[in-house]
Amino acid sequence: MTTTSELRHYVGGEWIDGHGDVYDDVNPSIPTDVVARGRSATRADVDAAYRAARAALDGWRRTPARTRSRVLLGAADVITAHREAWGRELAREEGKTRAEGVAEVGHAANILRFAAHQADTASGEVYESPTPGERILVVRRPVGVVGAITPFNFPISIPAWKLAPALVWGNTVVWKPATFVPLLAIRFAQALEQAGLPAGVLNLVSGDAEVGEAIVAHPDVDAVTFTGSTRVGRLIASQLAARGVPFQGELGGKNAALVLEDADLDLAAENVAIGAFLAAGQKCTATSRVVVHEKVADRFLELLAERARAMTVGDALADGTVVGPLVDAMARDRVCAAIARARDHARVVHAPDAEMTGSSAEGYFVAPSIFELPSEDPGELWTEELFGPVVGVRRVASTEEGIALVNDSEYGLSTAVFTTNLSAALRAVEEIRAGVVHVNSPSAGADLHVPFGGVRASALGPKEQGVAARDFFTETATVYLRGQ
Repeated sequence: MTTTSELRHYVGGEWIDGHGDVYDDVNPSIPTDVVARGRSATRADVDAAYRAARAALDGWRRTPARTRSRVLLGAADVITAHREAWGRELAREEGKTRAEGVAEVGHAANILRFAAHQADTASGEVYESPTPGERILVVRRPVGVVGAITPFNFPISIPAWKLAPALVWGNTVVWKPATFVPLLAIRFAQALEQAGLPAGVLNLVSGDAEVGEAIVAHPDVDAVTFTGSTRVGRLIASQLAARGVPFQGELGGKNAALVLEDADLDLAAENVAIGAFLAAGQKCTATSRVVVHEKVADRFLELLAERARAMTVGDALADGTVVGPLVDAMARDRVCAAIARARDHARVVHAPDAEMTGSSAEGYFVAPSIFELPSEDPGELWTEELFGPVVGVRRVASTEEGIALVNDSEYGLSTAVFTTNLSAALRAVEEIRAGVVHVNSPSAGADLHVPFGGVRASALGPKEQGVAARDFFTETATVYLRGQ
């Protein structure tokens, strides 16, 4: 038996009803199952959230960093205690499998703990001065009120890696999660509230694009952090640049895996399948292009197809499911249309229909699909970010040609390289234009303690995660300190 949760917003330390239209948050495995229902926020609700964030800023930034960190540690404990239950809710709401959902909830708690411990690290520098009796200090201060807009595909871990450093460095936040995942956003805010976060420090407003536009356009925002499409990110960045507001954008990706002649093909096939098909391919770092040396291409494609066939597609909460649904009907229809066009354009390696029965018959499922693309006109599977479990494959005759094809994209987020040759691996690291390079592991993956982000059309502004997060959420002041 499932229940429908109440969709509310968190403004100024109070849980409130929105003043917009009623909308339903549905289960993409079973669209008749309503996960949460409530009224959307409005521009007036966003304005109230900014007033609360501005009012709370001075008190929070003056709170000792160690005290701020204790709130994050407490929230991490709350999240850990609810890991199983919230992981199931994540699977029901977003479509990841239950195992993936539980793992993501646990990862969010770990991100909070990492950010909390940043309060115990150096937050500035001391330099010698040419003037006698003087020292030069570089100190860090919070940037102020941060607007945060997060995506559906990691509904609790991406908010954690944006909001945790923002909070520990003394900022206040107005946050809009993706329309598809308001319940996990509520859970995250509840964890911080239960841990003692002061009223107004975090403000949660859920809704459609109008809410996001209001967050970006508000005159009281001091910085905006965003994860989403390149098109929307560039639009936001241009609007903010005209006002001198800093922007951090983790944007699109069209990530490649490069399988060289000497690769361990079983390892490569396993890791390409993981990178391409888990979470139904709905990761910004998912593998969607594969470049394989012609001498091993036939065998590699056989192995990859075997792994795709072995992946059970179904209800995200069902035992044995490996690939859950796409997030909504529009996403499913867009990916299915691209697959249908590819059938007429490319060689089908593996592309079955996702035939579902029972309560999941109307779910938004797409089976893992593999196409070998023509070299002259590879088409949209090579260039467009579909955000689904589909890969396009091309053959090459050399490492040089392979690296060139990996770089044949406007994006540059993540790449996976499969080789047993150290020199080839080092060359790929040097020449591939991507913000993340994996050697003999899936392209989809990011650890919390190191910088994350892409290059070219995949990113704008400073990197996220690790100690790099501090650079966006603080501003520096150079202080010349001299006694009388």
